Amino acid sequence: MKNLKQIPKFKNEDEEREFWATADTSKYFDWSKAEEAIFPNLKPSTESISLRLPSSLLARLKELANKKDVPYQSLMKMFLSEKVEQELKASR
Repeated sequence: MKNLKQIPKFKNEDEEREFWATADTSKYFDWSKAEEAIFPNLKPSTESISLRLPSSLLARLKELANKKDVPYQSLMKMFLSEKVEQELKASR
């Protein structure tokens, strides 16, 4: 059994995030004892933004959303997600 370092105390999440971004986790955890974790109810964190759209574009989005029977903001998220993935694949 190897000697593991003690995890330092952090003042806040930003400090902890900064630490783990560069730390070698094998010095703090015995990964041979790791178990798979499943979080079925975990939802990705979201952030509110303010977005100005031309009225005509918003009206068309709402019309499409109504036809698909989904909230227009959900439809916008779907469209954005699809386009971002498409652009990322194209740039690889």
